[in-house]
Amino acid sequence: MSNHKIAAIEVQAIKVKMKAQGLRITPQRFAVYANLLHREDHPTVEAILTDINRELPIASKASVYSALTVLREVGLVREVLLDEGITRYDARVTPHHHFICQCCGTIVDLDWDALGVLQINHLPPGLQVEGYETILKGRCDRC
Repeated sequence: MSNHKIAAIEVQAIKVKMKAQGLRITPQRFAVYANLLHREDHPTVEAILTDINRELPIASKASVYSALTVLREVGLVREVLLDEGITRYDARVTPHHHFICQCCGTIVDLDWDALGVLQINHLPPGLQVEGYETILKGRCDRC
C-alpha cells in the first residue's frame, strides 16, 4: 500500500468514514486503515507495520495495535482468525467466508451467498447462534 499513492478524493473519503465513526484521525490510524482498504491478503500486525513504515517510519508495533483496536471497536475493521495463533485483519466487515490455499497460503474472500445456508439443527439447549463464518481449505488455481 505504501507504494500506492492515494488520490486526494480517496483520502477525503477515508477521513469522512473515520469521522462518521467518531474517530480522531491520527496519522497512524489513517495509515493503518488506508493500508487495510487496499489489501486483500488479511495481513498481520507485522505486515501492516512493515508496509506503512516502508517509505516514512510513522508507526510502532504498539501504535498499529492501538489503531487496529480502535478501528475494530467502531466497526471499520475486523479480526480474522484463519490460522491457529495468528490474528489477521480485514477492512471488509460485511459477512463473508474465506478460502485458504493449503499450498501457498493465499486467502480469498468468498461472498456470503457463495455458500448455502448453514443448517444448524442439533445445538445443545441454551445455545443461540449470533453469527458464523466458514473457512474452506484446499488448493488454489495457481497450485
